[in-house]
Amino acid sequence: MVSSDSTLVPVTRPPVTTFRALPPGIWALGLVSMFMDTSSELVHSLLPVFMTSVLGVSMLTVGVVEGVAEATASFTRIFSGVLSDYAGKRKFLVVVGYGLGAITKPMFPLAGSIGWVFSARFVDRVGKGIRGAPRDALVADIAPPRLRGAAYGLRQSLDSVGALLGPLLAVAFMAWFAGDIRAVLWVGVAPAFISVAVLVAAVPEPERPQSDAGRRPPLAMAAVKRLPVGYWFIVLLGALFTLARFSEAFLVLRAQDVGLAVGYVPMVMIVMNVIYAASAYPAGSIADRLKERQLFIPGLAMLVAADVALAAAASPFTVFVGAALWGLHMGLTQGLLSKLVADASPAELRSTAFGAFNLVSGGAVLLASVVAGMLWSAFGPAFTFVGGAALATLAGLVLFAYQSSAAE
Repeated sequence: MVSSDSTLVPVTRPPVTTFRALPPGIWALGLVSMFMDTSSELVHSLLPVFMTSVLGVSMLTVGVVEGVAEATASFTRIFSGVLSDYAGKRKFLVVVGYGLGAITKPMFPLAGSIGWVFSARFVDRVGKGIRGAPRDALVADIAPPRLRGAAYGLRQSLDSVGALLGPLLAVAFMAWFAGDIRAVLWVGVAPAFISVAVLVAAVPEPERPQSDAGRRPPLAMAAVKRLPVGYWFIVLLGALFTLARFSEAFLVLRAQDVGLAVGYVPMVMIVMNVIYAASAYPAGSIADRLKERQLFIPGLAMLVAADVALAAAASPFTVFVGAALWGLHMGLTQGLLSKLVADASPAELRSTAFGAFNLVSGGAVLLASVVAGMLWSAFGPAFTFVGGAALATLAGLVLFAYQSSAAE
């Protein structure tokens, strides 16, 4: 957990548990994420190629579209987080967010210009932003505190299974439809609506504890001022991670750059998400028992190694190695960051805390993706990934220095 003086400290470690001990609502939320990510990653694994090859846009435009889209999701989370905490309810906003994501999916195959794609990505990410903070808070509300790391890890693992299935379907249907990207994009519509149906039918709205009844935060952004200092260190750490990890669209484009056929480009996301899905739950479970730094440092090391491999890549095989290391980095760090945010924030401000965390991360991902597109356009792909490795190294040094000073 995180102490009030912003030092990462070990907690009393509970006995090892299995995923069977997690409540059914956590499994249902995981399935919701899985179906939506199946839809989203099918689209996103082909969208960079669709934008550059079919619509004819530049690499800088790809960086701007991806950066603005992801930043929009993060910016929206702060507002939905505050609203969720004020209302004391989570599920309604989660349903609205997933519903917006579902209704945008037909817009991608219908797109005739980059404006259509930008609009669809924007609305889709608004939906992601609306659902993100309330959903993450809902995980903490449903799961027992001693199982939070495992709960976030399981949801992230199932999310990553969907992120694996999406590109697999993209590869299969690219072959089935003889490379017709628009036809394949239509396949992504059905899983998105299945996701919303599972959410409505199977995810409960927990009762608000009586102890929280008199602690309703004000419906105002000023509520973030009540968050403790230790929480803001986690926000800073998350921003550094995000600056070092720009949009995954650049992994897809790197594979195409080294000569991988368009129909097989989604394999990059498949490799990444196999490793991500396989590592997220074990890493989350381990996070319930070990010091946080024991996962953060290896996670950053994997990101540096991924960037180095992608910078040096001269063949699809090396890109796949880089994608695998990227996925391992995600598995080691993403559930851990969510756990730290939940542990560091008061229960009545938990959704606000996730919203503020993602607001800062959104600014970082926008900056990182735009800079990555500029570096690619000006100096080539290798320089883009070298820059990512340098930022990841800096994040590791900052964490190491902070921990060393805190220990003195």
